Amino acid sequence: MSKFKTVVWPKVILFGDSITQFSFQANGWGAEIANKLARKCDVVNRGLSGYNSRWAKIVLPRLISSQNSSGNNIAAVTVFFGANDCALEDKNPQQHVPLQEYSENLKEITRLLASAGVSADKVIFIAPPPIHEPAWEKECILKGTTLNRHYSVAGHYAQACVQAAGQCGADVLDLWTLMQKDGQDYTAYLSDGLHLSEKGNQFVAEHLWRLLESRVADLPFILPYWGDVDAKSPESSLLCDQ
Repeated sequence: MSKFKTVVWPKVILFGDSITQFSFQANGWGAEIANKLARKCDVVNRGLSGYNSRWAKIVLPRLISSQNSSGNNIAAVTVFFGANDCALEDKNPQQHVPLQEYSENLKEITRLLASAGVSADKVIFIAPPPIHEPAWEKECILKGTTLNRHYSVAGHYAQACVQAAGQCGADVLDLWTLMQKDGQDYTAYLSDGLHLSEKGNQFVAEHLWRLLESRVADLPFILPYWGDVDAKSPESSLLCDQ
C-alpha cells in the first residue's frame, strides 16, 4: 500500500460552446488562463462547438456530478452559452433556443452545478459578445446559407444572461457591454463576426482573470519549488503532505 497521498489538483472548468472549445488554441483565452494557473490548478476545457444551453443542461451531469466532483475540488466553473441560442429560429431552428428558455436553462445549469457540490459563488457566467452582421453574413454565404444571427437579438440574450446570473447569485462577465464600452470598435474582437479574434481572446482572458483571481488566490503552489527539494533526500521533500 502506498504511504503517501495522491496529489489532488483543483480544477477550473470552462463549459461552453465553440468560443470555449477553441480557447485552448494558440493565444486563446483558455490557454492564457491555464498558463496563469500552472502548478496551482488544472484548467479543463469542456467547450462543445455548436451547442446551445438546452443541450448543455442535458450533458452537464455527464461532465460534472456529485460522484466525480472530487469533494468540492472545483475552484470555479465558467458557463459561456448564448451565441448559438440566439440563432434566428426561421434560419437556424436546430440551434435556436427561445429567450425565456435560454434564461431558465442557465438557472438550471446553476442548480445542476450546486447539486454536484459547486456553489453559485464558484460560477461565472459569460454573456455572448456582440455579432458583426456583415462579417458573419459572409461566413454564412460561404456555407451556403443566409444570415442567421442578428446583432440586436444577441444583445437580448446577453442581457438575459446577466439577469440570470444575478438571480442565481453567480458572477458574470458581460462581454456584450464591455466590448462596446466607451464607443469601442467591437469588431476588432471578432475574427468572423461571431468568434473571437486574437485581440478578442486577449480581452476575454484579461477580464475573466479579474473575476477568477479571487477564487484561486489561496490555492497553493503544488509540489515544492525545485530549489527547496532536499537533494540528498528528495523523498523527504517530494512525498510530504503539503
